[in-house]
Amino acid sequence: DEPSVHVQPAQLQGSRLLEKQTESSVIRDYLQSWNSMRQALDENRATELDPDFIGAARDRLGETIAAQSHSGIHTRYQDRSHDLQIVFYSPEGLSIQMTDEVEYEQQVLEKDKVLATKLLHQRYLVVLTPSEVRWQVRIFQAAQN
Repeated sequence: DEPSVHVQPAQLQGSRLLEKQTESSVIRDYLQSWNSMRQALDENRATELDPDFIGAARDRLGETIAAQSHSGIHTRYQDRSHDLQIVFYSPEGLSIQMTDEVEYEQQVLEKDKVLATKLLHQRYLVVLTPSEVRWQVRIFQAAQN
């Protein structure tokens, strides 16, 4: 099932204007990153992250995949809803920061046996940077509750 997505009006800090096309592509690419993250964590294949994640976000998720693979588990995520807001667009156009209030289900499995299931609500701070063809997630950090 596709998650519900709500996009709040941008609350930009800075002087660069955010074009509607840029906003749409950032949101599209960010939501796609959840698909690749979901697949990578379920299959313990960090290479699935490569089209959508770079830098610290890619490193941290890669470490998570290595740790859970070493432990003999894998994790399934199903994002149910996203409440997104773009809060910063750098003057040179090389980064966009946004927040995501996301609700998702997390299952921890050993082979096909479910060890734990929980429904989570988390706020993420996200920084995306452009590549030749898409926006990639550079920072993906859970905010303190």
